[in-house]
Amino acid sequence: MNAVEIHDIHKSFPGSWGRGGVYAVKGVSLTIPRGGVYGLIGPNGSGKSTIMKALVGLLTPDAGTCRVFGQPATASVNRRDIGFLPENPYFYKFLTGEETVRFYGRLCGLSGATLRERSAEMLELAGLTSAAHRRLAGYSKGMLQRVGLAQALIQRPRLLVLDEPTAGVDPIGSRAIRDIILSLKELGMTVFLCSHLLEQVQEICDRVGILYQGCLIAEGSMDELTRDDRRTEVTLSGATPELLDRLRRLAGPAWLGAAPARNSLETVFLRGIRAKLESGGTEPRGVHPASPRQGPRG
Repeated sequence: MNAVEIHDIHKSFPGSWGRGGVYAVKGVSLTIPRGGVYGLIGPNGSGKSTIMKALVGLLTPDAGTCRVFGQPATASVNRRDIGFLPENPYFYKFLTGEETVRFYGRLCGLSGATLRERSAEMLELAGLTSAAHRRLAGYSKGMLQRVGLAQALIQRPRLLVLDEPTAGVDPIGSRAIRDIILSLKELGMTVFLCSHLLEQVQEICDRVGILYQGCLIAEGSMDELTRDDRRTEVTLSGATPELLDRLRRLAGPAWLGAAPARNSLETVFLRGIRAKLESGGTEPRGVHPASPRQGPRG
C-alpha cells in the first residue's frame, strides 16, 4: 500500500464580486510510496499548497480523489497518521515551547507521562531543549518552524506533510530543519514537502514532482530528472595543468572545458560559521550549525 495516492484532482476558486475564478489544480495525479521524501516544486501560485491542503482534508477537490494509506483524505482515521506544518503556522506567543508542544499533544489525545515523555523527545529532536521554557514571543523564525515540526510529530505520524518548511528561515535554521527531515527519513517516515527552493529539494528528496500553472509537468526520481545523458562529468582532485592538457588532447572534440568545482553559497556560509566556532569564536545563542552529513542539531 502506498502512503499517498492522488488521482486526477481538480480545484478551482471563485473570483470576488462576480469576477472570473482561479483554476488552481488541473488534473494532477501522483503516487508516493512509503518511506523516503517526496518533493513538490513549482513557482508561487502553481497549486502546491492547494494539493497539500486537499491531502490533509482542509480542502475538498472539485473532482478526483486523495487517499492516505488507502483511506480517503477526509477520513477521521487519518488524523493520527498525518502530521502537518502549514507555510505560515500560528502559535500562541504567550506559551513556552514546551507548553505549545504539550498543547498539541493533548489535541492528539496524549496525556500524563506519555505526553511529558513525547514532548521532551520532540523538543530534543527539534533542537529546542535549551529553549523549552522560553516564550514563543522570543523565538526566531527558524525556532518557530522547528516548534511547528515538533507539534506535527508529537503523535508519531506515518506521514509528515510540510508546506514550505524553510520559508523565511536563515541558512543555519534551514540546515537544521533539513537535517531533521533527513533523520526522519532514516527512521522510515514518509515526508511530503513542497518548496520553491530547488537546491534544498534536490538535496533531501528521493522523488520530485514539478508543478506549473496547476499541472504536473514532470515527475520522477532525482536521478531520472537531473541526469543528462548527453554529457559526462569527471571529477579530479589536485589535477595539474599538465594532466588537464593530456586529458584535453585525448578527449578531442568531446572536450567542453574544465573549471574549478564550486560550492553553493550556503555551504560557504556554514563552513565559515563552523570555522569561527572551532577557532574559539562565540556561538550565537540557540544555534548549532551542523555539517550537511550530520544529524539534527539545534
